[in-house]
Amino acid sequence: MTNDAATTATTRTAPPHPLPEEPAHGLGVSLPAADARAKTEGTFPYASDLWAEGLLWAAILRSPHPHARITAIDTSGALEMPGVRAVVTHEDVPGDRCYGRRIADRPVFASDLVRHHGEAIAAVAAEHPDTARLAAAAITVEYEVLEPVTDPEQSFAAEPLHPDGNLVRHIPLSYGDPDLTGDVVVEGLYRVGRQDPAPIGAEAGLAVPRPDGGVELYVASTDPHTDRDLAAACYGLEPERVKVVVTGVPGATGDREEHGFHLPLGLLALRTGCPVKLTATREESFLGHSHRHPALLRYRHHADTEGRLLKVEAQLLLDAGAYADTSAESLAAAVAFACGPYVVPHAFIEGWAVRTNNPPSGHMRGEGAMQVCAAYEAQMDKLAAKLGLDPVELRLRNALATGDILPTGQTVTCPAPVAELLEAVRDFPLPPLPKDSPEDDWLLPGGPEGAGEPGAVRRGVGYALGMVHMLGAEGADEVSTATVKVHDGMATVICAAVETGQGFTTLARQIVQETLGIDEVHVAAVDTDQPPAGPAAHGRHTWVSGGAVERAAKMVRTQLLQPLAHKFGMSTELLQITDGKITSYDGVLSTTVMEAMDGKELWATAQCRPHPTEPLDENGQGDAFVGMAFCAVRAVVDVDIELGSIRVVEMAVAQDVGRVLNPAQLAARIEAGVTLGVGTALTENLRTARGVVRHPDLTGYALPTALDAPDIRIVKLVEERDVVAPFGAKAASAVPVVTSPAAVASAVRAATGRPVNRLPIRPQAAVAPPTV
Repeated sequence: MTNDAATTATTRTAPPHPLPEEPAHGLGVSLPAADARAKTEGTFPYASDLWAEGLLWAAILRSPHPHARITAIDTSGALEMPGVRAVVTHEDVPGDRCYGRRIADRPVFASDLVRHHGEAIAAVAAEHPDTARLAAAAITVEYEVLEPVTDPEQSFAAEPLHPDGNLVRHIPLSYGDPDLTGDVVVEGLYRVGRQDPAPIGAEAGLAVPRPDGGVELYVASTDPHTDRDLAAACYGLEPERVKVVVTGVPGATGDREEHGFHLPLGLLALRTGCPVKLTATREESFLGHSHRHPALLRYRHHADTEGRLLKVEAQLLLDAGAYADTSAESLAAAVAFACGPYVVPHAFIEGWAVRTNNPPSGHMRGEGAMQVCAAYEAQMDKLAAKLGLDPVELRLRNALATGDILPTGQTVTCPAPVAELLEAVRDFPLPPLPKDSPEDDWLLPGGPEGAGEPGAVRRGVGYALGMVHMLGAEGADEVSTATVKVHDGMATVICAAVETGQGFTTLARQIVQETLGIDEVHVAAVDTDQPPAGPAAHGRHTWVSGGAVERAAKMVRTQLLQPLAHKFGMSTELLQITDGKITSYDGVLSTTVMEAMDGKELWATAQCRPHPTEPLDENGQGDAFVGMAFCAVRAVVDVDIELGSIRVVEMAVAQDVGRVLNPAQLAARIEAGVTLGVGTALTENLRTARGVVRHPDLTGYALPTALDAPDIRIVKLVEERDVVAPFGAKAASAVPVVTSPAAVASAVRAATGRPVNRLPIRPQAAVAPPTV
């Protein structure tokens, strides 16, 4: 269904991408993942598969109310049940009772107040999972139900939901002349709904007590050292007495494994002295983890009569839900990229993230950037219509390029081939129209059982440009450490970078193969006995951890080549390793890597730390980002303008990737990102009624399936290497997530003539107005 990219001088275009018939190694080839077969056959171990002798089962009692005062908790009914070994509440937390990624405002267990539906109240350990769930239900909690604050606009004037107030962060970006007015002005109000990560495997974990009084947590963590430190603080232990072992990660569209799932596990294991396991139901998963920030976005664009942007004014409001989580970082991305990949000489963006009694919001791929992309691209469509310009031409006239300045005052120093990307998707051939015949009725929006008529179907074509930042931002200390060991013809990579599906373990193998000419490379399992590598987010591990692996491998390479270079009186730079052979520039030396090793064990440890960034100042100014990635998407949709049903026919993608390190893996990441974006555009919305989550299951929450996924055409991959990035590669998976929903909305606007100012797009928004 998908086309990949074949190499040209500086770009890749779109023939099919067959995997190599014979094993190929090193960077630039489609090396399969080492665990692909086990995952395909269902033998790969995830946390839900783990077992231990004397195992107990955990269950968590959660609040049925979004806002309530707890007046009493009675656990006696649970403790009296046969098979129940322990019950813990807030009173049983020996250390810090609140945690958080940046702001420690989220309690392990609610004590006096419940701030969102599904908040944890208590946890139970029992000898059987059914007993644990029955015991949790037997805990009696007396609530004084309070009026929930569910409208983020009302949060400013509402009573404080937390001791430090309802405002998480406010960023007033000011850039240029506030009094300037354009010849043409368009305004819009846009809303983006609450998207759930909906991982393929619900949260699970195992806690095992240690003889030293500590505990080991076996969880699908994406940032094990942070998880260890938070857990140790909660348990009142030194960090070295808590060990996090990373299990298989069954899907991660953001940070994986909320602390609210595994912190109770450790408490129960320490209390009982037994291993304790938790496997969340799908409902518990929906209620317990964070979601994408819902957003309310007001925009005003100013342009001259030629369509050149002069000024953008915007107000951005992110609903943080009950706790701060990553809302400050998401807001920074939203404000910084509020104008999109366009040159805007004057910008005035005001952003807020506020607490409500809605479900907590946190990290999801492209957070902040995705919400504003939907709004500024709708504005570009509206501006093109008012000026009578082609939407693509309008975007090309304003496209950002290397050397331009963002509204934050940061100069774009990385490659930014925005115009080239847009031209690529514009010029790619459009898909053929469906035949108007009974055998092709399945092509209608709504599927084979759809009630629509072919005569009511309208085709629309829409475009969008998006951008994301790579690595952490605003002064985050980005560092990773890796060790490479070589012995007996095999290399081992030790790095605490978690494989979440982004392909880091495959990349690490390729780096070592490329550098040392060794075919057999093993990547060690991740735990907190290793040096930290940071979270698996924003393309960090391709850049930072891949850079650390490369540096360590090059140090081992020097150790390997130095004796040979000394023996032949030349520098190591005059020796090369190709296909497992070491040769000199003049052909005098030719030997194999195995012969050069001669039974020796070589190893080296290295770090990679990109150049520092700085926080945005009081005017939203600062060099906040290490680098950026860009994407253009053209969406083709069919819309039944009578029923409002929508079918995405094709998504054409052009992306700047810096360098293609693994073609098949890169194509899979882009395809996944586009499909996630289609879900954002059309179906995914975790609905609430006065703060209570409705239908927390995969029946009520509609994920796109294989039948909903469109044809995805990767029409161009621009390989203009970022000189400050290891290998020159850029993050690949977030920017199609950001751009695809806006492209789908643009196509629906083109098909219906309706404004489409809300995501996901509701059927009534896709019904065309009647003709007179």
